[in-house]
Amino acid sequence: MKIFRALSALLSYPTEDFVAALDEIGEAIEKERLVSARERADLLTLVHDLRNRDLFDLQERYVLLFDRTRSLSLHLFEHVHGESRDRGQAMVDLRALYESKGLTGVENELPDFTPLFLEFLSTLDPAEALPLLGEPAHVFTALAERLHKRQSPYEAVFRALTAVAKVQPDEALLAILRAEPDPAPDDLEALDEAYEDAPVDFGAPADDSCGRDGLAAKLRQARRPAPGVAQSATPRTAFTFSNSHQATEADRHG
Repeated sequence: MKIFRALSALLSYPTEDFVAALDEIGEAIEKERLVSARERADLLTLVHDLRNRDLFDLQERYVLLFDRTRSLSLHLFEHVHGESRDRGQAMVDLRALYESKGLTGVENELPDFTPLFLEFLSTLDPAEALPLLGEPAHVFTALAERLHKRQSPYEAVFRALTAVAKVQPDEALLAILRAEPDPAPDDLEALDEAYEDAPVDFGAPADDSCGRDGLAAKLRQARRPAPGVAQSATPRTAFTFSNSHQATEADRHG
């Protein structure tokens, strides 16, 4: 599905090659009918914005939004598992899913990086891709809302993802994300506080009580080596919150 490739590209770190490909990305979006005319227009506004800014400014904005601001992380497990012990196994399981479907050569990326996830979905039939896309709909909705608050044109990508998935986000899970801190990227004190988490213990036994199967053992961050965790035989849920993550968030707000 070409829409996934286009949206993956739009969420990638801006480079000269990226800028050179914007016309092609824009043409793919103009022809796409899985999103409405309004959503296509918003995506093309983002393409226009990316095409008409200085590359250094694009890179600086990207880092401020997606690398410095935890609440806008493109690493999906950041919003689901945080620094809980479940994160490592979820990444292992997601990488195994990629490999089982023939996606290889991604050793330098952690599997839950959103552009990589979308690239993977683009290799699948819609009948397989759309249910997987729908599982983190609450994450995409929260990211769209946070970007809207910042008046960022990147909001359009996450609105398009929820539209393509054709599912309503889980309101209980979305409420948890809405309650989390969302500091501005230039509020360094708040950002430091948001990144203060309890130590990760990847060696502790997994809690088998959480949730349904599905992409539910899958997704976390790029440009860091994945933890060396032995794979469990019991699938776990990736897009509902682990108990340890909820406890961490409760401590953060309490």
